Amino acid sequence: MRAQQYPYLSLRPMATKVRVRFAPSPTGGLHLGGVRTVLFNYLFARHHGGDFVLRIEDTDNTRFVEGAEQYIMETLRWCGMEPDESPAAGGPFAPYRQSERKASYMQYAEQLVAQGHAYYAFDTPEELEEMRNAFKSAENPSPQYDHRLRMKMKNSLSLGEEEVGRLLSEGVPYVVRIKMPEQETIGFTDMIRGEVSFSTSTVDDKVLLKKDGMPTYHLAVVVDDYLMQITHAFRGEEWLPSAPVHLLLWKYLGWSDAMPQWAHLPLILKPDGNGKLSKRDGDRLGFPVFAMNWTDPRSNEFTQGFRERGFLPEAFVNMLAMLGWNDGTGKELFSMTELISAFDMSRVHKGGAKFDFEKAKWFNHEWIKTAPAERLLPDVKDVLKTADISAVDDSYVKQVIDLVKERCTLLPDFAEQAGFFFKAPAAPDMEPVKAKWNLDKTLFFTDLPAVLEALPTWNAIALEAAFKEMAAARAIKVGELQLPFRLMLVGGKFGPAVFDIAALIGKQAVINRIKKGLESLA
Repeated sequence: MRAQQYPYLSLRPMATKVRVRFAPSPTGGLHLGGVRTVLFNYLFARHHGGDFVLRIEDTDNTRFVEGAEQYIMETLRWCGMEPDESPAAGGPFAPYRQSERKASYMQYAEQLVAQGHAYYAFDTPEELEEMRNAFKSAENPSPQYDHRLRMKMKNSLSLGEEEVGRLLSEGVPYVVRIKMPEQETIGFTDMIRGEVSFSTSTVDDKVLLKKDGMPTYHLAVVVDDYLMQITHAFRGEEWLPSAPVHLLLWKYLGWSDAMPQWAHLPLILKPDGNGKLSKRDGDRLGFPVFAMNWTDPRSNEFTQGFRERGFLPEAFVNMLAMLGWNDGTGKELFSMTELISAFDMSRVHKGGAKFDFEKAKWFNHEWIKTAPAERLLPDVKDVLKTADISAVDDSYVKQVIDLVKERCTLLPDFAEQAGFFFKAPAAPDMEPVKAKWNLDKTLFFTDLPAVLEALPTWNAIALEAAFKEMAAARAIKVGELQLPFRLMLVGGKFGPAVFDIAALIGKQAVINRIKKGLESLA
């Protein structure tokens, strides 16, 4: 039989104001893919001068996790993507938690039943399991509650009107299922993928309203998008199989003209491109996949996040934007303001984007390098405090930041790269110079403190000039003296220019460290 071809449902005309929403379930930490969905919603709304709405889809009590909603809102704050409307901020379409909107969904479920587009199903869990076993076959290895089996089950389509009335009056638990039509083709125009179509015969009769009166995602997302006047809905491509149900609900409820424009975002893939990136992949390969630290209260399982690993939120957002989008110029570094200005859904890729943690670190390194010291100051002070360095002058810390930031990829790197500016090395490692050490070098560093003490000007230029002049007078190559000088001041073979280090830590600190270095050599 030839499938009936439905015309593509009309898309909602561009409203006077764009309204987008991010609608997570409070079931755990925010994965990279979830934060990128937030970002693309946020950028689109801001680009068009619209509203960004946070709606909590907490209709599944069995999956609710304490603290997850607060984690989601804190993640958005850290990323600089504060919603215009949310459970915390309120708004004209409050409440923004679906559990608090429960009363509004029943009327739409009943409307669908009255129109013949949905029905009551009284099947028990045991009866559903029996169905899956009884009708399993080679042609149908995973039987579903659909047009082939619905008349064999216990519902208001297969039972008489009198029996249905009796079950309802006796309070027998039931769910409301959508009645998917047979052999129809229905579709829509995706902002990324273009024309997308589905056969309704391949989709089962999804539950719209559960036995506890709470809606499932399918009913709630349509009702709330309509009532909250959402103009554009962006979600991951894993939701594409649910599109036929949602399309029909928009049609059956008489809201087709108000349906948001949809965009199904590509997946974020494992580094090898083989499959969707998961928390397990991050644990296995040693990198975070959550925005912030998350401890699941159910299992006490801890997952490290990008924030705690030492990423700047600017770098994290920049990196996420480039996972599946570009502006067509080859540019990679964008501030939030630049992203908002440049963002265009037509530049979002259809194919999945491979996640590369080394590239993510590159973004962070670039942002640290170019960030003003004032911007990095609070984060670096936190890092130093963790390393037992506190009560330091802010102006001094900012000078240190400017000297070492190019050597830092993650924020914790400042502890090693900057620690010696605040604490003398406990035991400078002079081993690299011992093989070529001699009496002339011992005498050079024994006499150097007096030369430094007498300097009228204390800066890197004066220090370097005095150091080189003294080396020339004693016929010692400067290169053979600079490494031991660095080891005495720093404690290792790293850090910025040695005379810049000496100028900043001060005359007395330099003299003390030279003496301690000589003791180590002795």
